[in-house]
Amino acid sequence: SPRHDQPWDSERQAKKDRMARAQRIATGRIIPTDRITSFLEEVIQPGDRVALEGNNQKQADFLSRALADVDPERVHDLHMLFPSISRPEHLDIFEDGIASKVDFAFSGSQSARVAQLVADGTLNVGDIHTYLELYSRMFLDLAPQVALVAAVSADREGNLYTGPNTEDTPAICEAAAFRSGIVIAQVNEIVDELPRVDIPGSWVDFVVEAN
Repeated sequence: SPRHDQPWDSERQAKKDRMARAQRIATGRIIPTDRITSFLEEVIQPGDRVALEGNNQKQADFLSRALADVDPERVHDLHMLFPSISRPEHLDIFEDGIASKVDFAFSGSQSARVAQLVADGTLNVGDIHTYLELYSRMFLDLAPQVALVAAVSADREGNLYTGPNTEDTPAICEAAAFRSGIVIAQVNEIVDELPRVDIPGSWVDFVVEAN
């Protein structure tokens, strides 16, 4: 959150700066698939709150792997917001120093490893929430500076089609967009026309085809 002595538009200015760095790699809204890790290093700053989508319906798996590959000298001490800690790389980023704190709702198959990292002091837990509590706080004190989400397809204006599994994607995108966060969506394909628009391009800054 901005301090009282910061300009009223500090969040917008911070996003403008990130967007300028992003254009070193992206073409408009499109991120080249093979440059996604470099892109994340440009737009994510140390200490950022980063929301990473994942639940029992779908995972931002391509983006989670890319985040685990960033240089910890450039991207570190992130505060992660996980609906579900469900993939090994979700915790690899703590062991590598990329992330240090987490708020989450569910840990599932990774629960034993979460407990071990907490005991080791590698992972600092903010709070354990219900899903609705976590999404609600993303609109308040846990607004993401960067949101990494998944959809089935996107058009070149950034509109997203989420298919049958909308789940938490709209809430995460809106929470980040509302507070001038950067929203990055992995999709299976970028198309000329979507079957329907589930999330408007005004909430989405960049899209990348996953592999």
